[in-house]
Parts: sequence; structure tokens; C-alpha cells
Amino acid sequence: MSSGDTADRSLEHWSEAGRTGMEAFYALATEDYRQLALAADWPGLLADRAHDSWSLLDVACGSGKFPTALRRYTDLSALPELAYDLLDPSAFSVAEARAALGPPFSARHDLVMTLQDLPTDHTGYDVVWAIHALYALPPSELDAAAERFVAALVPGGLGLVAQATASSHYLAFYDAFRAGMREATPYTTAEQVRDSLVRAGADVREQRITYTTGTSDRAVAEGFLQRCAFDDSVSLEEMEAAPVLGDYLASCREKSGAYTFSHEAALLWI
Repeated sequence: MSSGDTADRSLEHWSEAGRTGMEAFYALATEDYRQLALAADWPGLLADRAHDSWSLLDVACGSGKFPTALRRYTDLSALPELAYDLLDPSAFSVAEARAALGPPFSARHDLVMTLQDLPTDHTGYDVVWAIHALYALPPSELDAAAERFVAALVPGGLGLVAQATASSHYLAFYDAFRAGMREATPYTTAEQVRDSLVRAGADVREQRITYTTGTSDRAVAEGFLQRCAFDDSVSLEEMEAAPVLGDYLASCREKSGAYTFSHEAALLWI
């Protein structure tokens, strides 16, 4: 696939037809969610807000990798059942995330829409999070999305956006891809999301984590990078030969030929 702008290509890849690319991406990207699961005392944070009828909104829920990581790497067994609403413009993603949930997360509403289109009566959530979720959000709609995020959260609730920073692999790669292979709308950075949340009236605390992912398998690297660009029409060889992008990829390649990608994620706590 080689047509369409960033948001359109992203949505097209979150589909049954894009499952192979999604699975190729997660060969490396599952580490993103493990890092986030280990970055905070999730049992304690959630217990502080737990009550009999509490609820959570998962913004741009993807395929449910974050709640899966929380259940794998933390102990949530003491928490009461949490009503879990799934929001994503892709019905495929909502179905994938719903299927991935397990206690204490109990799937409730399927909201097949964007955050900025969330109806104003969807408020009062005890927890709202958007986990590596807002990259393809059009810049012109970011402030509206941030306002809906903040408004959906009950006063004193727990809000979190986890997003890669401008210097992290996902952003640096896509900037190089745009410069060397195709014009496209840039990804949204953690810094832009933070500033938009502040404009929406949120009190934001920022935490950053750094880590690396990598592989010596060229097929794995190709699948991962294609998904990073939401473009499976370009081969790894074409990316390596492209202006700007080739230089970026060379900076990620070891003498052995293995790839190592450097990540920095900002956790924006509200």
C-alpha cells in the first residue's frame, strides 16, 4: 500500500487485511508495553481509585497490548471488576482489544470512533488512558481530542497518555521516512500532546523512560519498520537505499548487521 496520508494509512492497517503487518510489528513493539507495565506501581495506582462501580476508557485501544501487559507483569488480583470501555476508529481494533481483556478488566461499551468525536455525555471515568495511541491524530484535531480526554475523566481520576518523544525511534524514523520516501503528515509527538493537555486545563506530570529494541533478523526488521510507516509497499532494501532514511537506518545498524532502535517514551500523568 502506498497511497493515502498518515491517518488514512494507519486506519487501513488496523484491519484484518493488516493482521500480518500488525503481528510483524509486535515482534519488537510488545516491549513498549512491558516497559510501561514496569514503569509504575499499577496495582497501587488503580487501588487508590477502585470502588464498586468504577470505569475505564481506553483511548485508541489498538489490539489490547497494554492491559495484557499489566495482567502479565503486575498483580491486579486484589482489584474489583473494572468496567472497560474500548474506543478506536477501527472496529477491528475494538474487537481485538475486547478479546484480549481478562480480570479485573471487564469489557463494556464498544466506541468505534475517534477521541475527538467522543460524545460529551461520556464522562465520569475513573481512569482514562491512551497508550502509544495518538501518533496519527491530525495536528489540527489534537486540541479537540485533548479537551475530550480531560473532560471524560472524573475529578481526581487517573489519566495517562504514553507517547514517544520527538527524539524516539518512532518519530525519528517517520521524519526520515517522510523526508526520504514520501511526503506525509508527521506523527504527533509526546511534547505536542503534553502541551495540548495543558491547554485543555490538565495538570500534567511527566515521566520519561528509555529502552531499546532490536533484531538480527532482516525479515523481522522489515516488518517492524513497514508498520512504523504504515506502508508495506516498501522493502527494507529500499528503505536502506533511500536518502535521509537510509542514513537514519545506518545509525541504527550494528557492524554485525543487527538493528537496535532507541526509544524514549513520555508518561503524561494527569
